[in-house]
Amino acid sequence: MRFDFVTPIDRRHSWPSQKWHRYADDILPLWVADMDFLSPPEVIEALRARVDHGVFGYGQVPDSLRQTMCAWSAEHYGWDIAPEWQLWLPGVVPALHLASLAFTEPGDGVLTLTPIYPPFLKVARRTGRLSQTASLGEPLSAGEPWRLDLEALEAAITPETRLLLWCHPHNPTGRVWQEDELAGLAALVERHDLVIVSDELHCDLLLDAGARHRPLAALFPSLAKRVVTLWAPSKTFNLAGLTCACAVIEDPDLRRRFAARCRGLQPDANVLGLVAAEAAYAHGDPWRRALLEVLSEHRERLVAQVARWPGVAMTSPESTYLAWLDLRQAGLGDTPQQALLERAKVALSDGAAFGWPGFARLNFGTTAVQLDEALRRLDGVLGH
Repeated sequence: MRFDFVTPIDRRHSWPSQKWHRYADDILPLWVADMDFLSPPEVIEALRARVDHGVFGYGQVPDSLRQTMCAWSAEHYGWDIAPEWQLWLPGVVPALHLASLAFTEPGDGVLTLTPIYPPFLKVARRTGRLSQTASLGEPLSAGEPWRLDLEALEAAITPETRLLLWCHPHNPTGRVWQEDELAGLAALVERHDLVIVSDELHCDLLLDAGARHRPLAALFPSLAKRVVTLWAPSKTFNLAGLTCACAVIEDPDLRRRFAARCRGLQPDANVLGLVAAEAAYAHGDPWRRALLEVLSEHRERLVAQVARWPGVAMTSPESTYLAWLDLRQAGLGDTPQQALLERAKVALSDGAAFGWPGFARLNFGTTAVQLDEALRRLDGVLGH
């Protein structure tokens, strides 16, 4: 294989890392969505060349990056987007907050479905809006997928609701939403005149052979005046620390409103992030395809291990490198993530932060050696 996804990289004794420096040295961190792999070599080479230039003044988004993003969308999603639809900004999380400021007023409702990536649940409070949530439908039986419960979602909508924060594919469950589910969602959004922000951050990490992402906005052109699509190279190419993302907004008025809110509330373009993004989307697809093979193998290893743990359930994720573990019957008390941290010395993300106590999220985007050691430790606690 041209790319090395096998050799562990020492991240604990190099540059400070949220993932590796949050816990003590005897803890194996499988929590935050940050992979332990080198980024694509073309990205590293492009960054090295930019650093060698030696000047890091204010930058701007190059036309070549916009064209590269258009080409990626057409090839991978079957969606022809225009360069002017793109607003580049420092991350998806800032974009969620900016959307709340742009499309709602104080006291308006910001709705999302739980379990969900924790920053979703903080947007309303941080922007002075009303936080509203509905629940996804739990798997009907072991191994079945999590479900979009449209009745529960509609019941959560009030006259104050203005904005829906949506995750497609879904973090943390790994669901890849199907077209019939999305059709129901699109009809609901139009019926209630909502703006929808579609976080599609993990859309290039579909793990099943032949799977292809279709953006919500591409499937339903009628949503153009009410949908903001968020993409970034951060998860796919392991570039989160370079803070670079793209909001794709077809409707000129919606785009104008979003851009107006960005002024003064975000920094100028990150010159290294833009360089990395263009190199990743232009040259990183062979690396991405090799990564998917590794992640698929790790997923199968994890699924087989979880099946041997009494009281633990998990639906095999269809996307991402994240697994959503149901630990409510595992005999670990009310805070199973903390129990596993103390007893197994493995750090997982606490499900309570996603709106679902009793669950934990496990990041299997690491080397096989590190994953196997973590599973060995967890088996010592959960395998009895």
